[in-house]
Amino acid sequence: MIGQRWGVTPAEIAMRLPCDGAASGAAVVCDRAVPVDAAPQLVFDWLCQLRVAPYSYDLLDNFGRHSPPGRTPELTELAVGQRFMTLFELVDFTPGTRITLRARAAVVTYAVHPGPAPGTSRLHARVRFPGPPWLLALPVLGDFLMMRKQLLTLKALAEREARSSIWSRVRPGHR
Repeated sequence: MIGQRWGVTPAEIAMRLPCDGAASGAAVVCDRAVPVDAAPQLVFDWLCQLRVAPYSYDLLDNFGRHSPPGRTPELTELAVGQRFMTLFELVDFTPGTRITLRARAAVVTYAVHPGPAPGTSRLHARVRFPGPPWLLALPVLGDFLMMRKQLLTLKALAEREARSSIWSRVRPGHR
């Protein structure tokens, strides 16, 4: 199915994530991932920003409001039941590693894994859509387009902050 898998490794596809046990019955499982040139903790901190905005196509999924370009450190203080992206509820998390969110139509786990080189990461999202595949082709494609933009935006923001942090250490007093 178009949009069901994007950027994931075979190991990520085989990985067991919290959303896997969230629902029984027919479901379409989608895995998407991006490599990030930033440390896992920084990527996770950016993932927590999803509490306030979707970081996708703001005109479509954020009522035209721009997703914040900077991090709010307090957003990393997680508790089950918190709202994410307005429509989702936090149902499970492991600090610094993953969050699992539930909405009426889906359950998603975002996981941050160490990348192949020091200071790099993999940002992996798995979504479970309950229902038969024939009924979910269009929702899966729409979700893929939105989530692809979201993952690429979070990647860009984390990498920008990582580069900025390195630059400020190399040239103190400059940003």
